[in-house]
Amino acid sequence: MSLLQDALAIILVLGGTFFMLVGSIGINRLPDFFTRAHASGKVDTLGILMFLSGLAVFEGFTLTSAKLLLIIAFVAFTSPVAAHALARRALIYGMKPWYGKRKDEG
Repeated sequence: MSLLQDALAIILVLGGTFFMLVGSIGINRLPDFFTRAHASGKVDTLGILMFLSGLAVFEGFTLTSAKLLLIIAFVAFTSPVAAHALARRALIYGMKPWYGKRKDEG
């Protein structure tokens, strides 16, 4: 059982790291605030949830894994809501969404 637990933990941690990397690249490459907020709100949330889930699986059934599960629940509820609230406020205060081509596309 320990080998299966370790393998699942490694897969979850590597998957979370991959999603956080993709989210970081998206934040740097996307053209405007709203698409960047989408990248940080969705991709990074999934990455953090997978990473912390992998740590909880690796730890086993202990008090530390229970604390990690509470952190997972907190991040799952607050991170998408915070990204939505920031994007909503930006739209209300007049920031326009991007509708055109990128600068390097001519």
